Amino acid sequence: MNKENKKQILSERIENFCQKAFPARQILLKSNDKTVFFNLKSSTQTAIACGMFCLIAWSIFSIAVITMDSLGAGNFREQAIRDQENYQLRLMSLAEERDYQQDSSRQTQIKFEKALAHISKLQEELMEIEIERKELTSALNIVKSKLSTSRLEEIKAKENLSQLKLITNSGSSEESNPKFSTITNTDKEALLSKVLSETAGQRDMLRSEAYAARQSVKNIEREIKLIEQRNEQIFRLIEEALSVSVGPLDKMFRAAGVNPDSVIETIRRGYSGYGGHDLSFLDGDGETALNIYDKNAEKASRILKSLDELNLYRIAIEKYPFYHPVQTSNRFTSGFGPRWGRMHNGTDFAAPHGTPIRATADGVVVYVGWQSAYGRLIKIKHDFGIETRYAHLSKFRVKKGQRVSRGQHIGDMGNTGRSTGTHLHYEIRIGGKAINPMKYIKAAKNVF
Repeated sequence: MNKENKKQILSERIENFCQKAFPARQILLKSNDKTVFFNLKSSTQTAIACGMFCLIAWSIFSIAVITMDSLGAGNFREQAIRDQENYQLRLMSLAEERDYQQDSSRQTQIKFEKALAHISKLQEELMEIEIERKELTSALNIVKSKLSTSRLEEIKAKENLSQLKLITNSGSSEESNPKFSTITNTDKEALLSKVLSETAGQRDMLRSEAYAARQSVKNIEREIKLIEQRNEQIFRLIEEALSVSVGPLDKMFRAAGVNPDSVIETIRRGYSGYGGHDLSFLDGDGETALNIYDKNAEKASRILKSLDELNLYRIAIEKYPFYHPVQTSNRFTSGFGPRWGRMHNGTDFAAPHGTPIRATADGVVVYVGWQSAYGRLIKIKHDFGIETRYAHLSKFRVKKGQRVSRGQHIGDMGNTGRSTGTHLHYEIRIGGKAINPMKYIKAAKNVF
């Protein structure tokens, strides 16, 4: 009962308020001969007032929303413009950084080629020095042989001189030596004087030859010591150059997810003696000439092994797609991965129409032609199950079945197929599976 009373009281209060605020009114409409009137109850007036209030509130709310949307759209457009400008600046910055990295890579490649040339020159000098050392060793052996012969002759001459002195000091020459029994004392003295003179001259000559031989031995030993020091310096320079050259190559392969040891071993088995520098310092009997010096044999063997490894790395680099397909100024426009709800299996690079496209590794062209969304397409098959694709080309520069080398001009950039602008779509596939090309390009960034 209390609740019903409260509701009744509240209802009465509201009704009283409405009657006071909106008392009953009568509207008269009078024409010439007729008068019409309408009665407006307080409840009717209240309903009309509430309706007007809701209409005005809705109008105000609508105007506010439209105004806010207008202001927000303007802000969004300005923000979009600012974002676009920032994006363009970022692209320009990335392009400048890429150009700088490409210049650095070219400089590094030039240094690398100079290092190889320097190693080749040091190798030639080492071979010349080894030949010179062998000649000096042969000369030393000859001098030592002559010195030994001279010493034997000197000893024999001393023995003859001793015998002659015994004959001279003997009182009965005829009994002591039958050879002098028929010779007079004068003849004996003359013969003895002649023999003594010849023996003394021979002794002096042998002494002079022995002294000259000893001096020659000292000079040869000094030259051999200088050659050894020079060899030591050359070994050190070659080892340093090889260490600087091989280290970055090993890191480059590992950064690309490739095991360099396995690659080098495969190339060593399949490409033995393929190109490169002359790595053999071998004599006719197949023995390494440097093995004559045990202390240098180990270093020489290590250097030969490093040179062979460097040559194998050179072969491997030409067979893996580390080379950038666009060597001129370009923009990275799209990366590998999902894009617009679809998988993008390659990397896009934009540049002017007709920009040369380069093969990224040695291989054989297996496809040249038009292929649906790819447009004009080139496929190149490489070793180790690798295939590269170059799409949206405007012109072909190679034919199917043609063998191409790393860096060779194979086509021109275009806008064929499903393309929104001039660019190159570049793919790398291993065993038919697409992988991110930037993995190889970034790995070689600081090497080439």
